[in-house]
Amino acid sequence: MQKAWIIFAIGLLALVSVTDGDAAATKAAEKAAPRPNIVVILADDAGLMDFGAYGGEAHTPNIDALTARGAMFTQFRASPLCSPSRAMLLTGMDNHLTGFATIPEVLPSEQRGKPGYSMALEPGVLTLADRLRGIGYRTLMVGKWHLGEKAEAMPQAHGFDRSFALAASGADNWEKRPYIPYYKDAPWYEDGVEADLPDDFYSSKFVVDKMIDYLRTTDKSKPFFAYLPFQAIHIPVQAPAGVIAKYKGRYDAGWDVLRRERQRRAEALGLVPPGAAMADLPPGYRHWTDLSAEDRVLYAARMEVQAAMLETMDRNVGRLIAHLKASGQYDNTIFVFASDNGPEPSRGDDNHLLRAWHRLVGYHVGLNGMGGRRSWGFIGPEWAAATATPGAWFKFYATEGGVRVPLVIAGPGIAATRIDTPAMMTDIAPTLLEWIGAPIGDAAKGARPITGRSLLPVLTGKATSTYAKDEVRVIEVSGNTALYKGDFKITRSVLPLGDGRWRLFDVASDPGESTNLAIARPQLLTAMVAEYDAYAARMGVLAMPEGYDSAAQTTWNNISHMLENYPWLYGVMAGMVMLTGAVVWRLFKALRRSFRRTAA
Repeated sequence: MQKAWIIFAIGLLALVSVTDGDAAATKAAEKAAPRPNIVVILADDAGLMDFGAYGGEAHTPNIDALTARGAMFTQFRASPLCSPSRAMLLTGMDNHLTGFATIPEVLPSEQRGKPGYSMALEPGVLTLADRLRGIGYRTLMVGKWHLGEKAEAMPQAHGFDRSFALAASGADNWEKRPYIPYYKDAPWYEDGVEADLPDDFYSSKFVVDKMIDYLRTTDKSKPFFAYLPFQAIHIPVQAPAGVIAKYKGRYDAGWDVLRRERQRRAEALGLVPPGAAMADLPPGYRHWTDLSAEDRVLYAARMEVQAAMLETMDRNVGRLIAHLKASGQYDNTIFVFASDNGPEPSRGDDNHLLRAWHRLVGYHVGLNGMGGRRSWGFIGPEWAAATATPGAWFKFYATEGGVRVPLVIAGPGIAATRIDTPAMMTDIAPTLLEWIGAPIGDAAKGARPITGRSLLPVLTGKATSTYAKDEVRVIEVSGNTALYKGDFKITRSVLPLGDGRWRLFDVASDPGESTNLAIARPQLLTAMVAEYDAYAARMGVLAMPEGYDSAAQTTWNNISHMLENYPWLYGVMAGMVMLTGAVVWRLFKALRRSFRRTAA
């Protein structure tokens, strides 16, 4: 009996020793290879070719260096507007399932508050921050949020440990000021509490300053997820004067020349096939020679500011990278860089409402001091179309210029490569989750499912494409729609530039969407429209009101919010109505007296 106990004890000690050894080995392995950090950088309104690595004019060495050591995607698609893209990026879900089918600024009253159109992340929608915090990451965000307008909808309610977030679609880059009448102020929140900005605020600098502060002051024993959605290059386009001066004269030849230059570079870089036709121009497009000499100087300067704003963003990305290198975290960090949609076409000099509001709040659109404080910079539709090259049109529309944007992914284990197969904004979240070994399935009760696909097999060379050849991919925002299937795409655009009709393109050979195949291939068009209808029913897409015009809706929404923000305007309007009535009444009386004298 004693001998048996001795044998049992020896066996138990051996088991404990093996178990302890396994546990120690596991801990050692975890220590040797901790989960990678994640940095997601989002540019605002940057086109496919705006950065140096993609053929742009701006000096962007830091983003170019990430591109050179990682995967450069050439067939990546976002949505044509910011909130839907941001929701897709952070959740991996189709925008209609998140609550951001569109953005509040263009939302018609008929859709307000409907499922998918609530303009808030809806119940069951989990963000990357929710998921990563649940597995031990510290989750940090600084920059433009635009996924909810109230304090309780800010990032702290969606998985972020620390955040300094702009609730609005944009704001001034130099101070705490709104940029359109829709907003009364610039709603910045730190951890859900309204916050002020520092005296030396410039948006791109601040985003990195605050992120570095969060990285230094949060729990360094945990890996981090850092989300940096910059304001660059959203309107108002603003940049430091010293950087603007570097681009003096670069755009003096005008937008027609820039379109041709970028088309040639796109061909040289393989972004379009040799001999591909130039993209169609938007209706109402002005040629550079149509402008007066004075206006050409003004518009060339606007592009100089935009290039400087891109470079300034890149400089600050470089500061973040330098911090990560100095702290020994760079080599174990995944970087994702993308843009939320194509270039912004809005003008600030052709809208009476905006011009009146500029006078009210002290903005100017002139040459003197352009890009500095109180300058409301913009590039307008012609430069937007030129910078969207080789795609057609720009932001708001699901044409290639509105949705084909840059995507770069770099990190441990990823070789320098170029990926020419499809990728969607919804694919980023599942890619990151699979990369770090986190569950992509929805363990949380009531969580809505991820609809995107992991790009990791393509990144690691285990697959050539995430999508099968004839697999359907769909984008829809406020009636502007695209459906891709193989080499073909159908697209539909609404007013003010579109006519609501479906068009069919072979985007493999015609990425500029210059030749409509709807009449030549009617059966293919019909089949693809049917596939879109099935998607719309599945995702809860609402039809647009008859005659919907996104520009007119934006103006109306701005007017209604402006009256809410400045209630004294009701008195001004009432006074104007009374004055007009008095003038009309006096004119009527004078005419009546004149008529009586004539009759007599």
